Amino acid sequence: MSIADPDFIKALPKAELHLHIEGSLEPELMFELSKRNNIEIPFTSVEEIRAAYKFHNLQSFLDIYYQGASVLIHEQDFYDLTMAYLQRCREDNVVHAEIFFDPQTHTERGVDIGVVIQGIHNALKDAKSEWGISSHLILCFLRHLSEEDAIATLEAAKPYLKLIKGVGLDSSELGHPPSKFKNVFAMAKALGLERVAHAGEEGPAEYIKEALDILDVSRIDHGVRCVEDKTLMEHLKEKNIPLTVCPLSNTALCVYDHMSEHPILDLLEQGLCVTVNADDPAYFGGYVNRNYLALSEGLGMTKAQAKQLALNSFKASYISEGQKQKWAEAIASIETIAEA
Repeated sequence: MSIADPDFIKALPKAELHLHIEGSLEPELMFELSKRNNIEIPFTSVEEIRAAYKFHNLQSFLDIYYQGASVLIHEQDFYDLTMAYLQRCREDNVVHAEIFFDPQTHTERGVDIGVVIQGIHNALKDAKSEWGISSHLILCFLRHLSEEDAIATLEAAKPYLKLIKGVGLDSSELGHPPSKFKNVFAMAKALGLERVAHAGEEGPAEYIKEALDILDVSRIDHGVRCVEDKTLMEHLKEKNIPLTVCPLSNTALCVYDHMSEHPILDLLEQGLCVTVNADDPAYFGGYVNRNYLALSEGLGMTKAQAKQLALNSFKASYISEGQKQKWAEAIASIETIAEA
């Protein structure tokens, strides 16, 4: 079967399940918000910011990531940030997005959690009304901070729970195992929230097991180091536990030196529910379609594989079964048209 080309990729409806909204802050918007909010940043131009979007590991990325987030102060800032990402969704035919946000990044700077949530939510609501893009919001805890701080964040978010679908776990993975957050995830479960967690990117395969067994998550974010444990891979396959994989992110952070080394298509062919996502697209070189295209260019992804990845993105999402069926039929119709 032929390799998936840009037109074919764009034609596929897709869901994105691993996107940090703060990581979609493009240099142009960072510069604009720094001026609008009179926030001093160590850059004098958009070009300087773009040049700074270079790093060699997760921690060096996080350093510039948190520096960029400092320009986000007001509800309008979070609205503008989110609408800019949703416009990219519209261009890439991403029809559903499950968006991560890091409230602790903002509350520790004195920004009220309600300002963050309401700004993002208003953009999600407008994108649904204007473009038909559906969405869910997932509150992530910063794992380099304490569990007590995570619990305080969950408590602060309680007035806004109707706007939040679930909780997640992100930031520096090494030295901060999922088990560190056992209690706050149990609290989130009791509140009826979905649970996901970053595991098995920078950290070992054992972190994936902890996220499943201790945090009781239904999805693993990244998870590529499952390849180091065949028993774990069989478990993920048997239980149909999705992995929200981020190819360009993995190569940018040197998890793999080149896309040709990435295991995502091998995992797909072995029957695991892997999906394609952009992670922090402003920093890692592209939004969802660019990630799909990188798999075509680096791994020879076929149209059949692209269709399965798109289908997996809906299967792994938190939309209704009816919506999943709708998008499965849409993907099937593209197959008929494209390969007739």
